Amino acid sequence: MIKRTLVFSNPMYLSLKNRQLVLAYKDTPDEKTTVPIEDIGTVVIEHQQVSITIPLLNALSANNAQVVFCNEKGMPSAMLMNLEGNNTQGETLRNQMACGEVLKKQLWKQIVEAKIRNQAALLDKVGQDGNILKPLYSNVKSGDTDNREGIAARLYFQQLYGTDFVRDRTAPGTNALLNYGYTILRAAVSRALVSSGLFPAIGIFHHNRSNAFPLADDMMEPYRPFVDEVVYDLVMQGKTDLTKEVKADLIMVLYADTCFEKVVRPLSVGLSMTTASLAKCYAKEENKLCLPLLQ
Repeated sequence: MIKRTLVFSNPMYLSLKNRQLVLAYKDTPDEKTTVPIEDIGTVVIEHQQVSITIPLLNALSANNAQVVFCNEKGMPSAMLMNLEGNNTQGETLRNQMACGEVLKKQLWKQIVEAKIRNQAALLDKVGQDGNILKPLYSNVKSGDTDNREGIAARLYFQQLYGTDFVRDRTAPGTNALLNYGYTILRAAVSRALVSSGLFPAIGIFHHNRSNAFPLADDMMEPYRPFVDEVVYDLVMQGKTDLTKEVKADLIMVLYADTCFEKVVRPLSVGLSMTTASLAKCYAKEENKLCLPLLQ
């Protein structure tokens, strides 16, 4: 079942009643709308005057819905995570913590290969030369010791957004759109990890004492080009400001078709397939991640 994404961009009251999210605008508090908790996958709270009750937050957390809070500029700044998202979490966490360096390097190699392949596929899709990246994804070493991911990223962004483009997380325009899309994707990856019993704070490649979600940063890499495609389409339409409509388009990436070897699934479902395969790799039941193909 595809879960719903709810975005609150106006002053509202949000509460819980009979396993339903109850919402009411602050200027018309007697007019209420309800949404079943089990139908909700993502809640994005953009407006600074949204009031939300603790019972509702607990119900959303128990249902493993991701709740993203935005700052006064409308950019995602925090998220709510469920600490008990899987009934085999203890065993899975032990497997995750026992993961050795050899397996981590093998997993990172697969992730980097998939990311660069998807970047090349997107370049081909928009009429650019994806073959420029073929030498980089064809011979990725274990652990990507020669940083093919970084080399590919520089070539890729200049091909996709123009030779003058520089990836700058503090810049407006295209960069701001990428920041917003990646943050929504990161929250969705974190939700999928917790659903699979994994702990987002224990990464494969990414690690930083100030980063609480390094594993989400690892596992989102092959999915980034799906965000890049949405941003590319918006930029080609001249939409480079983070308006309400642009944000809605970026959030819709969670429903983009993602192709796997035998099936096509919405991105939010594909994330669960990927994180479930990671848990199996940690348990030594499999040695290959289930990663998406951009087509």
